[in-house]
Amino acid sequence: MPASFPQYVTEAINGPVADPPGVKLRNEGLKAKHPVVFIPGIVTCGLELWEGHQCAEGLFRKRLWGGTFGEVYKRPFCWAEHMSLDNESGLDPPGIRVRPVAGLVAADYFAPGYFVWAVLIANLARIGYEEKTMYMAAYDWRLSFQNTEVRDQTLSQIKSNIELMVATNGGNKAVIVPHSMGAIYFLHFMKWVEAPAPMGGGGGPDWCAKHIKAVMNIGGPFLGVPKALAALFSAEARDVAIARSKAPVVMDKDLFRIQTLPHLMKMLRTWDSTMSMIPKGGETIWGGLDWFPEEGCSPRKRKLRDKTGEISNHHDNQTTESKGKYNYGRMIAFGKDAAQKHSSDLKRIDFRGAVKGTNIANNTCDVWTEYHEMGVGGIKAVEEYKVYTAGDILDLLRFVAPKMMDRGGAHFSYGIAEDLDNPMYSHYKYWSNPLETKLPDAPNMEIYSMYGVGIPTERAYVYKQTPIAQCHIPFQIETSADEGNEGCLKNGVFTVDGDETVPILSAGFMCAKGWRGRTRFNPSGIKNYVREYDHAPPANLLEGRGTQSGAHVDIMGNFALIEDIMRVAAGATGKDLGGDRVHSEIFKWSEKINLRL
Repeated sequence: MPASFPQYVTEAINGPVADPPGVKLRNEGLKAKHPVVFIPGIVTCGLELWEGHQCAEGLFRKRLWGGTFGEVYKRPFCWAEHMSLDNESGLDPPGIRVRPVAGLVAADYFAPGYFVWAVLIANLARIGYEEKTMYMAAYDWRLSFQNTEVRDQTLSQIKSNIELMVATNGGNKAVIVPHSMGAIYFLHFMKWVEAPAPMGGGGGPDWCAKHIKAVMNIGGPFLGVPKALAALFSAEARDVAIARSKAPVVMDKDLFRIQTLPHLMKMLRTWDSTMSMIPKGGETIWGGLDWFPEEGCSPRKRKLRDKTGEISNHHDNQTTESKGKYNYGRMIAFGKDAAQKHSSDLKRIDFRGAVKGTNIANNTCDVWTEYHEMGVGGIKAVEEYKVYTAGDILDLLRFVAPKMMDRGGAHFSYGIAEDLDNPMYSHYKYWSNPLETKLPDAPNMEIYSMYGVGIPTERAYVYKQTPIAQCHIPFQIETSADEGNEGCLKNGVFTVDGDETVPILSAGFMCAKGWRGRTRFNPSGIKNYVREYDHAPPANLLEGRGTQSGAHVDIMGNFALIEDIMRVAAGATGKDLGGDRVHSEIFKWSEKINLRL
């Protein structure tokens, strides 16, 4: 009898379940060698209360983020107040201290039963890893990257922990495993650790070469994600927009008897980290009014197991070209027609010089957002511009959220460097943008881009202006814009291939082209590998989230990905893994991007 009844039923349906990677590799004789450092992404690391206002009585060192989220339901106003940062400084509000949970428990599970790093940790333990050879680099993911050092000295802690682990493990260099936003956080760290104090960690130009064997990025949004743009613009993404269309009262104004999305937007716009994921590279990377690098809509693959348990491809709703000939370079289009028209037929009125005012028609809302200050004229000007490319979105966000962008602009940059030797790029605001910074001088180090493919992923949006008489967020995703199952536009969202959160272009371009070989972004020629994992959903509910998932978080339980990480941690190189493993057209798409290397 198998160890558990669910496993017994699963094996009865699908045949024998494969051994976990830890068991398989232990049987091959692999053992722990290189210390492993985990860098969590946004929202997946627990946060706990150390100081709060009267409404938070009894919550000292209780999790406000992660765990059961019970306080969201018990005292939502208090919870939102304590999870928000100061809108001017981007640091703690007066009288509030929320700090990251420490140790592996900080991000092994996001909530009870919902793993993040737990499966990888358990498999590493099977070949001899333990807490002294694994380190969870927990940090307050709400803060800008440099402010994690200013407030908590997190970057210094990562530096000292890596040094200690290398020194106490026979000089074996560390394998770094960042997930999601952790990939660009660690990119920032690699510049910080080598830069001179006080701005940097003072480790010197050879610190990374001495201490890091490989950086194995999982689902890294190196060039940003359109999803971040939608979140900052209207506190939405695809799932929220669909829920809003089906139950507008719940999402707009009746949940907990508060206006939910405006409260969410107010809180979200204080989290400087969200601005790190605004799309980078402008129209050079993401396309313009009349072009984009991806070729239409990627196939929506669905994999099925046959009776022998083997995986076979089943192409439901497969299409390689959007029916309406839409252009994904138009990240925001007001109306389905604007997303489709030729650029010569678009009548755009520039919003940048529009006069703002305070003449909002409705004063019944219970929370302030920066949309209060735009007035009817400002809101109308945004809609009349019709179409926003990656070259317009920064100006759009500066127009609708100037305080947020003034604060974020001090910490992040989104352009492409003309001359990386220009002293201006020694400032920390450029360190997390791979198009404005150099990789370390570490020719023996390896960098991996590991991500899922085969899942429709948000790329562009159709918007509408909501009636002025409604509450503060005057723009919504137009969920009625839909091409049905045959197209790439569904519920107002254009999708391309990716891991459901990060498009392939963002996750794969730098390793496919920008860092490939010796380039101005990779002057020492660090070896780069693209490792894609084709998504296969679980065959039944008993499999949980699946062992072959390519989804952004679920991929953390993907057996193939875990095996790749474990082999490198045990001493293998990218060449030993077989080099690149690619299912998409990332190399073809990358060649269409005219970036000087």
